[in-house]
Amino acid sequence: MVGTPPVMGKPYRPKDHYFQKAKQEGLRARSAFKLDEILKRFPIAKKGGAVLDLGAAPGGFLQILADSVGTSGRVIGVDIVAIRPFTQKHVSTAVLDVLADDFDAKLLAMYDGPFDAVISDMAPKTSGIKATDEARSLRLAGKALEVAVARSRPGSSFVAKLFMGGDFEEFRAQVRSHYEEVKVVRPEATRGASMEVYLVGLRLKAAAPASATP
Repeated sequence: MVGTPPVMGKPYRPKDHYFQKAKQEGLRARSAFKLDEILKRFPIAKKGGAVLDLGAAPGGFLQILADSVGTSGRVIGVDIVAIRPFTQKHVSTAVLDVLADDFDAKLLAMYDGPFDAVISDMAPKTSGIKATDEARSLRLAGKALEVAVARSRPGSSFVAKLFMGGDFEEFRAQVRSHYEEVKVVRPEATRGASMEVYLVGLRLKAAAPASATP
């Protein structure tokens, strides 16, 4: 009896080169190579730094970040689904919804210090409607930017995944208003049919001092 013929028409090969490489290197997701490339290009995660990973499941980014900051650093990973625990004590994870009203308070309870980098790999469940998916992607990226500006120290970095199109340029302008330099990166590990890119904000500007009340 012959085997079942392969299903045709998939937009990508699920077990491609990066999938196999991730498996060989003990990484939880092929997407880890996307962050690895970004970190090699930009000084985002340094030894002893504190990094927040939004949309962290299943933990591929966290593995890269844990090694990058070392045991003297701190890595916080959150997602709406559970993340398999890490053995490293400097890595903490939690099930949190970034769009929930109590998210900021719960994140503060996990770690109350300033971050050196906020990284978002969050992506919405795609509906197949381009404009809707772009809008949802930007909403998540917008929340990530809000958290980064509120919780990071001056000079810190920001990375967010989002879909090209829609109000992308408007969002890039928002990031530019907070960071001294902004780059658009499409890592090599990005699948061919994907419209996703990563927006990288470098060197968070110091907040302007509040004006004195007359």
